[in-house]
Order: sequence, then C-alpha cells, then structure tokens
Amino acid sequence: MYEIFIKHHFSSAHKLIDYDGECKKLHGHNWKVEVHARSTVLNDIGISLDFKEFKKIAREEIDKFDHVYLNEHPVFENINPTAENIARILYEILSKKINNDDLKIYMIEVWESENHGVRYFKE
Repeated sequence: MYEIFIKHHFSSAHKLIDYDGECKKLHGHNWKVEVHARSTVLNDIGISLDFKEFKKIAREEIDKFDHVYLNEHPVFENINPTAENIARILYEILSKKINNDDLKIYMIEVWESENHGVRYFKE
C-alpha cells in the first residue's frame, strides 16, 4: 500500500451557530489542509498519482474556501462550517474527482490552528 499526500492552505472567516462560546462571533483562521490518498498500484514509471495532478485537483477545490465567509458558502447552507464539516466535505468532493479502481482518497486533515485540527476518513 502506498499513501501519498499533499498540503495546502486557505484563509477564511466563519462563526459557529448555536455555539456557547467565543466562536459564535465572527472570526478567521489560516487553515491548513492535508489530503491523503492510498493506492496499491503504480504506473509503468512507479507513480500512483502524479503530485502535479494531485495538487492541481486538490487546490482547485480547497481554493473555493479561500478568502470567503464560510457561513455564506453554499456547501454550509444547512450546517456549521466547523473543521469537522470542512474535512468531510473536502473528502466527499475530492473522492469524486480522484478515486478510481486503484487509488482512493483515504483521509483529509484540517487544521484551524497550529495546535488543533481534525481528521476525516471512512473505515
């Protein structure tokens, strides 16, 4: 099994609805995202997925969250824009764009600060 990953980042603002604490107020984060994919197969030159292509696809989707107010982003219409929900949504979106018979998105990590974050994956 091979696991490849890329890192990217975005900056955005949000507030948590029905949250009892400071995060119910408008605030921002410099988010870090790690996208992990797994494959058991390599191509003829020993690559599971070209990093250039992997980064391009991931960045196109992650950048849709950059410099926006997440609460107004359509994917958060009925849910809070928490780190957990961001990770799950990116997992679902990137799985549709990248997964094939030999390669699958395994996990998404979303860090809202240097000290805490969340991982989303399916067992």
